Amino acid sequence: MTHNFHPTMLREYDIRGVVGDTLSDKDAYAIGRSFATLIARAGGKRVAVGYDGRLSSPMLADALIAGVNAAGIDALNVGLGPTPMLYYAASTEEVDGGIQITGSHNPPDYNGFKFVMQGRPFYGADILRIGTLAAAGDWESGAGISQSIDIVDAYVDRLVEGFAGGAFRIGWDAGNGAAGTVIEKLTARLPGEHHLLFTDIDGHFPNHHPDPTEEKNLADLKKLVAEKSLDFGVAFDGDGDRIGAIDGEGRVIWGDQLLQIYAAAVLEDLPGATVIADVKASQALFDRVAAMGGKPLMWKTGHSLIKAKMKETGSPLAGEMSGHIFFADRYYGYDDAPYAAVRLIEAAEKLGKSVTELRSEMPVMVNTPELRFQVDEVRKFAIVDEVLARLAAAGANVDRTDGARVLTDDGWWLLRASNTQDVLVARAEANDEAALDRLMAAIDEQLALSGVARGEAVGH
Repeated sequence: MTHNFHPTMLREYDIRGVVGDTLSDKDAYAIGRSFATLIARAGGKRVAVGYDGRLSSPMLADALIAGVNAAGIDALNVGLGPTPMLYYAASTEEVDGGIQITGSHNPPDYNGFKFVMQGRPFYGADILRIGTLAAAGDWESGAGISQSIDIVDAYVDRLVEGFAGGAFRIGWDAGNGAAGTVIEKLTARLPGEHHLLFTDIDGHFPNHHPDPTEEKNLADLKKLVAEKSLDFGVAFDGDGDRIGAIDGEGRVIWGDQLLQIYAAAVLEDLPGATVIADVKASQALFDRVAAMGGKPLMWKTGHSLIKAKMKETGSPLAGEMSGHIFFADRYYGYDDAPYAAVRLIEAAEKLGKSVTELRSEMPVMVNTPELRFQVDEVRKFAIVDEVLARLAAAGANVDRTDGARVLTDDGWWLLRASNTQDVLVARAEANDEAALDRLMAAIDEQLALSGVARGEAVGH
């Protein structure tokens, strides 16, 4: 028995598809059996499985578990919940890996799979091995068993363990995503006053799309914070591994700005620590970490890549523009948005300032959002290479960590190829609008030299 996946499904950090089109229960079975085969050959015996609130998730979970069991591996089904709850199970239960079925922040008809294996991120070549094993039918056989457990309360207990924050008035927008029940239980355990939005888990996402990094999706939270004069608000993506936030004035606190707040608190306890952020993060963050005596480290975009770099460097804190925040300080080092919300409360208390004050202290930068535009899949990396070659010939100040990040007197601009889609990603940041215009002109010039126009931006 062999199985071939649709060519668009196996991605750098996860497996993803459109249910009923590129993704079916047969795919889920093959994924489960291939992953369990890798576990078995590594000497493992049991895998944790969780799923988000999408309509297709229970069906895919059943098929996945059947595949895991058919390879002779036991499945520990932790049920419906956010991705970090599955990571928690993989960190604390006696299992050798974990799979979360989730479409993350994608439209309702998408779904996918995120993995962890023996305490390490599972991505890139690992994910390609799933496809290779399935295509060859190179699977172990056996009769594993499936057991269901409820770990929601244990997970919430861990979120508030050692809590040292104050009593604030906070708005919480779960976006009808998988973190809803956890947010209800968590806020009941915290001091202060909590106002909750859309905690009913609903795979139709009837109120707004569950992606807090797009400002339009924060409209309901802004309204709540304004009407009730709350201290700040937090929001979560569809599977609860990315956080969004606004201050008491309704200003968005972007991922790299949140990281400045977390870094200030963590560096008080761990002076000189390494703080990691991806190449899309503001220069203001790296400068601020250095000014506080920390070691700023710019790294490649991608939650799996960041987690691996944290382990390598012993970093207690990392984050991405996209709202993935990772705490290894007093926690497990994975991206957990409910835990990041708890740590925001603690940081405000520790630093003795409101979240609004902390946001106001940050330098005012003029920047673009993440600009994504379609290019031919076979050209995307080549275009970046061509740009890098021209920049090198011109003697430009370029960081090559992940694509081209170019530092000029006006600020910086970035061009990189997405690992997950046929798009190029651009971003620029300057001190004023005129400088930003010059940076964008530089991006457009480089693209034109490679026969590309920036054109219409595309979504995630």
